[in-house]
Amino acid sequence: MIKNILLDLDDTILDFKKCEHVALDKALTVLGVPHDESTIKLYSKINDLHWKKLETGELTRNQVLLGRFEMLFEKIGVQCSGQKAWETYEEMLSNQYFFVAGAVELLENLKDKYNLYIVSNGTASVQDRRIAGAHLDKYFKKIFISQRVGINKPDIRFFERCFAEIPNLNKDETIIVGDSLSSDIQGGINAGIKTCWYNPHNLTTPDNMKINYVIGNLEELYDVLKKEK
Repeated sequence: MIKNILLDLDDTILDFKKCEHVALDKALTVLGVPHDESTIKLYSKINDLHWKKLETGELTRNQVLLGRFEMLFEKIGVQCSGQKAWETYEEMLSNQYFFVAGAVELLENLKDKYNLYIVSNGTASVQDRRIAGAHLDKYFKKIFISQRVGINKPDIRFFERCFAEIPNLNKDETIIVGDSLSSDIQGGINAGIKTCWYNPHNLTTPDNMKINYVIGNLEELYDVLKKEK
């Protein structure tokens, strides 16, 4: 029976792509950088690439946060401070917290039945403000943010440090739910817990990963939990 549910934050509970779009549009406007939808899409691809390299240890957090803007400005041919862009964007992002469809209802239904925990690779200062703004604190026993934990998902040490703060943790009673194969699902596999891939875009499930469950929307998590009783 599942007792502990580890939930990724971005694009699992909060709609990060929407938050990112609004925050970047506002930041580039403040910075006076000409932009349109193609600029935002380009940034999103660059950002995803940089975070993937953080997960594999190829880049440090600061290299990600600064380098994504330096690469963007280089590609669009704009002279602008990457440092200033980083600071402005994070200020804007801190105030964005749109929910994934069904997330609030899910949390309301699960909070008294399971021990819920956030596990996020985001920047602590930004995630703290978004979590507070979205009033998420009341749903979770504890919130684990990689910058504060000291290591990133999918590294097993991230999970070991989280587990050390979860009372009477039994791995067989623990599941991680997240949208990222590389950080959430691989992290869960590394940690020896059950995995549930939130896959709203119906991406192909990789043959080389032993994923316990795949769901297309958050409502399907109820069926997963019933199967685990």
